[in-house]
Amino acid sequence: MVVADIIKLLDANVISNEIDMNHPVKTVCGSDMMSDVLAFIKKDAVLLTGLNNLQVLRTAEMMDIVCIVFVRGKTPSAEMVAMADELNIYMLQTQYTMFDTCGILYEAGLRGGRKVDG
Repeated sequence: MVVADIIKLLDANVISNEIDMNHPVKTVCGSDMMSDVLAFIKKDAVLLTGLNNLQVLRTAEMMDIVCIVFVRGKTPSAEMVAMADELNIYMLQTQYTMFDTCGILYEAGLRGGRKVDG
């Protein structure tokens, strides 16, 4: 799957100033808890979140996240957009809830990082 597919599937708005529509993504993680993202996300992933602060970008940078999708219509600040552009992290916005966004991407074939034991 590529970023353009995600935009189409989620009827997403592109927030980033520049975006590579053909950039591949391999996995997805949906969470508002960045500690879970650090534990379970893999490289070249899409992060789905309703959390709207610089911590999201710091986490994305550390984990080589390709794209952040803000669910529930959340809009990042201008500072976040500028920082994401500098880091080459694409930012999108969808009106779907976290649950629906996860379901849409799962149905389209995108999977999470790994199964949690326990």
